[in-house]
Amino acid sequence: MEVKIGSSILELTQGDITQQDTEAIVNAANRTLLGGGGVDGAIHRAAGPELLAECRTLGGCDTGDAVITRGYRLKARYVIHTVGPVYQTANPAVERLLESAYKRSLEVALAKGIRSVAFPSISTGAYGYPLEEAAPVALRTVMGFVREHPEIERVRFVLRSSGALQAFEGALGQLASEGS
Repeated sequence: MEVKIGSSILELTQGDITQQDTEAIVNAANRTLLGGGGVDGAIHRAAGPELLAECRTLGGCDTGDAVITRGYRLKARYVIHTVGPVYQTANPAVERLLESAYKRSLEVALAKGIRSVAFPSISTGAYGYPLEEAAPVALRTVMGFVREHPEIERVRFVLRSSGALQAFEGALGQLASEGS
């Protein structure tokens, strides 16, 4: 699924984020940046040991923030590492941290001159954020950012499962009908 947001393109697809040909991919990292499970582990394995070596020099990353490294053995030239919130219950502070993870990732991309970015669904795996709550936050945040910053030409959400893809498609349809 692909929609135009201003002059930018927003895509939803099911697949493997490590195989994306965007300039940057986003890693749903933990605060140490030293690898983990899920998307984080897959990106570290695909990029090779050089990624871990570079991450060791960064001193970690706060929840809601983002940092950038080279992509090493990935198709993507860069990896933007962001730390999403651990979900325990719906509350505005957790939602703001999730918004910040997406927004800071795009700000880091913009500062580096990156025009295409692929995101996973941040915090919806081991961190427990329900897809139905996370998808509209992710989409609303990204759509608002690219409207203000058309230099980001393409944002692709790469979702691992058909259920995740359906949740994002449903949220995108709802946001479109609300005129967001």
